[in-house]
Amino acid sequence: MIKVLIVDDSALVRKVLTEELNRQPDIEVVGTAIDPYAAREKIVELKPDVLTLDLEMPRMDGLSFLAKLMKHYPMPVVVVSSLTPKNSENALMALRLGAVDVISKPGSSYSAQNISKAIVKSVRAASLAKFDRHTGANEQVDATDTKPQVKPKPTLFHTTDKIIAIGASTGGTKALEKVLMGLPANMPGIVIVQHMPPVFTKSFADRLDSVCSLRVKEAEDNDLVESGVALLAPGNFHMLVERRSAKYHVRIKSGPPVHHHRPSVDVLFNSVAESVGVNASGVLLTGMGADGAKGLLAMKNAGAHTIAQDEATCVVYGMPREAYKIGAVNEVLPLQNISNAIINSIKGKPFQAIIN
Repeated sequence: MIKVLIVDDSALVRKVLTEELNRQPDIEVVGTAIDPYAAREKIVELKPDVLTLDLEMPRMDGLSFLAKLMKHYPMPVVVVSSLTPKNSENALMALRLGAVDVISKPGSSYSAQNISKAIVKSVRAASLAKFDRHTGANEQVDATDTKPQVKPKPTLFHTTDKIIAIGASTGGTKALEKVLMGLPANMPGIVIVQHMPPVFTKSFADRLDSVCSLRVKEAEDNDLVESGVALLAPGNFHMLVERRSAKYHVRIKSGPPVHHHRPSVDVLFNSVAESVGVNASGVLLTGMGADGAKGLLAMKNAGAHTIAQDEATCVVYGMPREAYKIGAVNEVLPLQNISNAIINSIKGKPFQAIIN
């Protein structure tokens, strides 16, 4: 049984989250708290497995509390935040401080059904996240990191005919940051799906752009996939890659969720397998569930080089494990080795013309 403590100053939110979580046979809400001071006492008393945390509360804000919690008593935290640009920036900071996941708050524009699925999935994923009461969560990144003021000139790659596709979920914000920071500014075009609510993806793309040599932006429909640019799928929309004449573009569209996700990694990977084939590289990072596994297999079968993050460095070893189990992976690597593996996969793979 996963024991959950809900921390939120809104009685309505506490009620909604409690009802949704208590409907699950494997989850029990053992308590609620209206602010971090009450939460501190209940954490000691109830010893929950997972904490859900609002960021805007009286007496002490959620970010300040999270920073103290991760220093003195690290544990899995799911941030529950309203869908506003300011809150999305705070939510991203919470992820950098050690929160496992972020979901939209009940009452936002995100549908109640989606929120119900999201909170249950996030709590289950958080309960599996690697935390150590003595050493804390996975390695944290200095929030003051910034990218070089002048981006380096291209020196390694000059083709736009190759594409790198990356998928991630729980724990993926830190993993993606580490991978992208390890890539030069002139890499072939990169397309990314990170499971994340709408609004948050724009702030996340801006954050990545601020620390990477690559240009990173939230994708828009018909964007060109080009060298030196990483396109992040917008929240609540699928992203596909399409070949038009000699160039690749992304298509942003709605449609039913796949594996309960929109955007879905499988949707992206399947489109890359079909449109790019042997000229692609696929990477599947940390996350719960199976989204991306079959798509990565489709990429491998089409001739792409495929990479999965290993269990030891995943916050949640779900998606990469499912890909490995079905034979979709050429290389299983620790997170710190993935950037170089991507570079090697591109340098070692001459472009092959695609004949339609």
